[in-house]
Amino acid sequence: MEAREEDQSAKMDPPCSPSGCNPPEPPLSKNARKKLLKQQRYEAKKAEKKAQEKEQKKKDIERKRKEWEETLASVTEEERAKLIESRKSLRKERMGKRSEEKEKKIERLNRAKDCGQKIVIDLEFSDLMTPSEIHSLVQQIMYCYAVNGRCPSPGHLWLTGCNGEMETQLQRLPGFDKWIIEKEHRSYIDALQDHKENLVYLTADSETVLDDLDLKKIYIIGGLVDRNRWKGITMNKAQEQGIQTAKLPIGSYLKMSSSQVLTVNQVLEILLRYIETRDWKASFFQVVPQRKRCEAECNSDHAVDGKENGDRDDEQETKKTKCDEVSSSNHTTL
Repeated sequence: MEAREEDQSAKMDPPCSPSGCNPPEPPLSKNARKKLLKQQRYEAKKAEKKAQEKEQKKKDIERKRKEWEETLASVTEEERAKLIESRKSLRKERMGKRSEEKEKKIERLNRAKDCGQKIVIDLEFSDLMTPSEIHSLVQQIMYCYAVNGRCPSPGHLWLTGCNGEMETQLQRLPGFDKWIIEKEHRSYIDALQDHKENLVYLTADSETVLDDLDLKKIYIIGGLVDRNRWKGITMNKAQEQGIQTAKLPIGSYLKMSSSQVLTVNQVLEILLRYIETRDWKASFFQVVPQRKRCEAECNSDHAVDGKENGDRDDEQETKKTKCDEVSSSNHTTL
């Protein structure tokens, strides 16, 4: 009787086909586990420091409030009225400047829709990430939008494959519904199917070095915080889709001290800096944290891009390493 029930159960619950299941997550290596523990300790210290800074900010606000009240109490009625009026004028002036800056930012971002460099953040990897990794990526996207808004020549940003937990966490960001950015539930391959020949996935596994940015091209950054578990995933995806790939020419200008992987916001900022300066060396040195650099060398095979973007910016402890800049004449042409 029991054997019969087990047999029926097996028929009712057939094994999941490879195409219908997510691939099993590869086990972490010993080195990866050590890095993960180190990252967790860092994040705990970071949270503690943030709480201390918040408490100190509250104390500073309270101290300034008391100082203001004491100042008002120590002067005549006429002087008090002048101080209050002066403070109101300063506040009004600051609000006016903020409003003006906001209008200029909106104007720049709207103009970028017509003539800005198109840059896509591919969010189709959310099923391969833990909730904390998704949260980390959402923070990086928030930084992306902020730095793009401050840029004199912002890019035309796209978020594609925005679904599930990723979409839920993005919707929680204050003002996300008002962001001047393209938000797509569809994959970039579907949303931009008429421009497939111009799609370029940035991946360190590519043999093509990105010598210059082309306004006709649409550059894709892989949105994946994976602690280096899914190696080569973006290159494989691009090859399967039959789209172009390229890697940033960082190896021509500096050598990474440890991991060659940068966060999504760092890759985006490098692209934006290059759009502004047309100088790769200046762009890398302005964006790549010094703790991730060591002695620079020419003609290196190292490169970084947007693939497997771990939250590495904060992973490494500050390293006092000397970094010598090198000549920018050693480009590899596309």
